[in-house]
Amino acid sequence: MTPSTHPEPDYSESTRPPLTGGHLSLVSVGPGDLNLVPQRAREALMRADVIVAYDLYLRWVAPLLDQARQEIVTLPLTQEKRRAEVAIERAAAGQRTALVSSGDIGIYAMAGLVFEDLPDPAPFTVEVIPGITSATACASLLGSPLTHDFATLSLSDLLCPWEWIEHRASHIAQADLSCVLYNVQSRARQEGVYRVLRLMLAHKRPDTVCGVVRNAYREDQEVRVTTLEALLDDRFDMLTTIVIGNRFTQRRGPWMFTPRGYNAWEAGRDAPATGTPAPELPAPAEAPPEHVGRVWVFAGTSDGSALAQAIAGDGLPVTLSVATSLGASVAPQHPGVQLYGGPAGVQARRLALRGARAVVDATHPYAQVITAQLRELCAELGVPYLRLERPSSLDPDPAGLDDLSVVDDLNAAAAQAAARGGPVFLATGSRDLEAFWTAFLAAGGQGGQVFVRLTPQPDVLARALALGVPARNVSALIGPFSREFNEAQWRAQGVRTVITRDGGDEGGFDAKRLAARALDAGLIVLRRPAPVPGAFSDPQALRRALLDLPVIPGLPVQSGPAPLETA
Repeated sequence: MTPSTHPEPDYSESTRPPLTGGHLSLVSVGPGDLNLVPQRAREALMRADVIVAYDLYLRWVAPLLDQARQEIVTLPLTQEKRRAEVAIERAAAGQRTALVSSGDIGIYAMAGLVFEDLPDPAPFTVEVIPGITSATACASLLGSPLTHDFATLSLSDLLCPWEWIEHRASHIAQADLSCVLYNVQSRARQEGVYRVLRLMLAHKRPDTVCGVVRNAYREDQEVRVTTLEALLDDRFDMLTTIVIGNRFTQRRGPWMFTPRGYNAWEAGRDAPATGTPAPELPAPAEAPPEHVGRVWVFAGTSDGSALAQAIAGDGLPVTLSVATSLGASVAPQHPGVQLYGGPAGVQARRLALRGARAVVDATHPYAQVITAQLRELCAELGVPYLRLERPSSLDPDPAGLDDLSVVDDLNAAAAQAAARGGPVFLATGSRDLEAFWTAFLAAGGQGGQVFVRLTPQPDVLARALALGVPARNVSALIGPFSREFNEAQWRAQGVRTVITRDGGDEGGFDAKRLAARALDAGLIVLRRPAPVPGAFSDPQALRRALLDLPVIPGLPVQSGPAPLETA
């Protein structure tokens, strides 16, 4: 199969240089094992007229070369710049040229040098063929140490000031990233690696699990797992790669690995004292005792938080989980309501919900991801699941929708708003802003005509401004808002179209609909997802269902439950 090449820029005939018929392949051959050379790299090497490389790399791929037909150009290890120049010259002369690099040619390798000197526009075609890097090759021999975020850092100061290397190493350590150290130690640079290791020790535990690999997938391969502190007593060379774990990296027999799920990691290990070992804590198999027997309420709305307080008033201990810091700041203050302060994510929730009395899903009607996740977890754990869903404000009779337009997604909403012209008010919240902004501009809308109302959270406002929403078009307020407030704001902004969700009366939908009608503004409504089967629309009915659940022996119940109000 012929490898694909980067599409050529659409230069005009007057500026396009005549193509020479040459072709330059930037070829990655991996760590040094012929079995790990990608098929596209093999094909490029076999088709080439000229091979440009360091001699060692050619020995790895010798069976793929035809020295009787191909011209082989080798230059010493320190002549990388010249190798790139020769490859460009040969391709420009009309030859099919392959420039060879170990690992991945785009990572600490030759591709950058080529693009620095590449004519623009180039008179020949160019392709970059990826390969297995030293980081991934060494990681595979050690186990799985790079399962999550990691950094790579070259300790060679030939092309980068040593002060920069130390600065970067310090920040990697402070962020507690797993990291891979390249070009660890040379004859002329003996002490640098130990300075970097001491920087790591200033922020990582001495017993942080680390790996050392020499000559990965080559003759005389060496692989061992050790600790960060022990590395200070080791000697290395330029054929050695060091992999340093984070505080959650573990040893398993001869292997090291970093757990896949951030959210299953124990909060107690998230912030060890600087330079102080943190205790090795086994992953708990059972839910923390403070959560056992409680009713978990997941609230993304104000009525969800009110429901949590009412359930606590019924005598049932409640753990309230909210989506944002703003939600936490307005959570109800009740002795029977405990605000969940642990990590988010499915792994953490799986652990926390073990032993729960029930889960009440009072998240927003459009929060499909969390709703699906909670339903699956409750089914898996055998925990009762109850859904509270605001009633829709839309008339099921299409004749009752003549003053608005219901659309399936933000792309359709953006297209309609752009076609109407004039200022647009997006009243769906911050999560939809980026997608709407992109679709609106693509549909021909003007960014300066988009007005938004967002919660007063610095990160939310910063994201809006970063997108390009004019600051004068951003309102930072907490709703819901009355019809009069909406009408006054939209009149002042000259709004012609309002885009909203079907959030029910509690979400202020009717107030938006009436205000838009008074201003003769178009109202576009995002269609609500299908309701969860058996969902409650009446909070009191849900509370009665909770009280009717069978009591599990040994689970706590608040004393002196308040009587449940009746309608």
